Amino acid sequence: MEMQFSLEGLCCPVCASKIEVGIQKIAGVRHAAVDFTAQKLVLETGDDAGDTAHALEIISRADSIVKLHEPDIVLTRIDAAAHGVVPAEGMAPGANGEKIRDYVRFGIGVALFITGMVVHFSAPLELAVFLAAYVLIGGEVLFRAAKNISRGQVFDENFLMSLATIGAFVIGQYPEGVAVMLFYQVGEAFQDHAVNRSRASITALMDIRPDYVNLKRGETMVRAAPDEAKVGDIMVVKPGEKVPLDGVVIEGRSALDTSALTGESLPRDVEKGSAVLSGSINTSGLLEIEVSKVFGESTVSKILDLVQNAGSKKAPIENFITKFARYYTPAVVAMALILAIVPPLLIPGAAFSEWINRALVFLVVSCPCALVISIPLSFFGGIGGASRQGILVKGGNYLDALNKVDTVVFDKTGTLTRGVFTVSQIVPANNYTPEDLLFYAAHAESNSNHPIALSIQRAYGKAVEGQRISGLEEIAGRGIRVTVDGKTVLAGNSRLLDAEHIPYPAAENLHTAGTIVYLAIADAYAGCLIISDEPKKDAAQTIRALKTRGVKHTVMLTGDTKAVGEKIAGELGVDTVYTELLPHQKVEQLELLEKEKAAAGGHTAGSLVFVGDGINDAPVLARSDIGIAMGGLGSDAAIEAADMVIMTDEPSKIITAMDIARRTRSIVNQNIVFALGVKGIILILGALGIATMWAAVFGDVGVAVIAICNATRALKVKKY
Repeated sequence: MEMQFSLEGLCCPVCASKIEVGIQKIAGVRHAAVDFTAQKLVLETGDDAGDTAHALEIISRADSIVKLHEPDIVLTRIDAAAHGVVPAEGMAPGANGEKIRDYVRFGIGVALFITGMVVHFSAPLELAVFLAAYVLIGGEVLFRAAKNISRGQVFDENFLMSLATIGAFVIGQYPEGVAVMLFYQVGEAFQDHAVNRSRASITALMDIRPDYVNLKRGETMVRAAPDEAKVGDIMVVKPGEKVPLDGVVIEGRSALDTSALTGESLPRDVEKGSAVLSGSINTSGLLEIEVSKVFGESTVSKILDLVQNAGSKKAPIENFITKFARYYTPAVVAMALILAIVPPLLIPGAAFSEWINRALVFLVVSCPCALVISIPLSFFGGIGGASRQGILVKGGNYLDALNKVDTVVFDKTGTLTRGVFTVSQIVPANNYTPEDLLFYAAHAESNSNHPIALSIQRAYGKAVEGQRISGLEEIAGRGIRVTVDGKTVLAGNSRLLDAEHIPYPAAENLHTAGTIVYLAIADAYAGCLIISDEPKKDAAQTIRALKTRGVKHTVMLTGDTKAVGEKIAGELGVDTVYTELLPHQKVEQLELLEKEKAAAGGHTAGSLVFVGDGINDAPVLARSDIGIAMGGLGSDAAIEAADMVIMTDEPSKIITAMDIARRTRSIVNQNIVFALGVKGIILILGALGIATMWAAVFGDVGVAVIAICNATRALKVKKY
């Protein structure tokens, strides 16, 4: 059972990680993930939490843990009917007045601070002025620190900043104590603004949720919520409006802007009979569309759900930084304590006040917020940027894994090839004519939606007479047995005829590299149909580009014949091809490739990617390190099993995804090196008595703001 909650008011990344750890320890919770960027908690319970009472108990305990770390957070259960969309944030009653009072209080504190700096007061009055300024500017920080200490939460930024600034007052550095608190508060405001802008930018990327649907009821039109529409309803989409639900055009012509779904700027022309996806924008004509999927199953709903839940699946570097932060802050505080006490005791003539001041620099710079905020934000930005290109990534862990891919395995039909089949040749035998073969093949395949079956029906070009068909039996991985006009007809691959012990000419004797559909009528071979497919226009370019990006091995798995598989693989430049595979054999072959890869690479072995689109690819997608599904024409099962979905069905988007992953990881590495580097330098200079508290404030909030601004670059993805 999975439950989702919005954490309105979550503003502390360190607290977010503490909340996550605390909730994971609740009995009955299998997994918990707090997404700081999306202000969201995803909580997965075990089977024993299925009853309502136990679920409510878990929610109650989770709420207590949230309040323990962040009392002001509003925990709200996300209604399943909203299909994974977090309710819009609303300002609490009276929040405006409270914010104005905060600004006034802060302004008075700043005025007192400036007065104390400019006017020379007597010692007691100087202390009173700076103390008043300190309380007005930093009273909120002191109050939060005291509350957290009373709840056993010591090592957070409020405690560290309070300890450092109070220490400054103790050693007589009144202006410095106030100044540090002032610049800390200003820096926090900039940091919050940067985070909120990033959140807003990512939210804007996915601004595809429809607000309403115009439903046609007789001669009138009714505006309703998208989740109120049913399959078969007629919706009217005016120029400039979003298509609210998936459907089929029954009236009108227009051009649809699908850039929010696919990343493609070129409008797509639609007319009567065209399938349309929700989230598209109608740019010109009026359209009447018959709804084919309810909102919960529509394209826009699935995209929103995938992107908004991506933050709960964290990259290894995110988990590492979260653990690092737990030990880093206490370690620096311990070092500060040693620095304040030990040198004055060991060094003759050393003043405690000087070494305490150096220790205070340690305390100010020790907060790990720059890393804890910017790294998840970078991955979330990368995921958001990928979505603009029509690539849906289900988690930062999958995006990061693209940085170490060494084997890419492809399905053939619909993945590397267009999947649009045509009957290119008919080879009759035993006195049957081409027309006879088409007749029997079309009737045998009349109940199948497989692309090959549809190509045969198109070639037949006539209505199939259902009354002439009986005894239909589908034989998995081989073909179909059916009775047509009282004659037993077999239509399928060579394995079907082998199983029935019916002799037929070998594929190499037919001098063709197409897919062969053999027919046997009344237990005798009657001929075959040659079905041709062609590679997608960017397939060969994709294989070449993979090689330039460090992929060592490309493989194609197909259920098609050896001749067809090898021909396509040769055209595209694929290293290895395995043909005539049944669905379970694809999984077995993938596992063999995984073992070979692990044996060759040892601990340094990279990720194995599988790319597919069909229902039969779902097990392989689930088994691979990274499963990538073609989402435009791909089956729901494949999309569900995959870790990434390419909405445009273009193999070249894999290259785009890899480039986005590399850029995102580069930004993450920049932030890690920058934050730790600057903090390390300031810690060393502080210990030597060179760095001041002003430098320490920059090392805390200044570094955080710069790292956050750098992280937002992950949102900007150029077309490849």
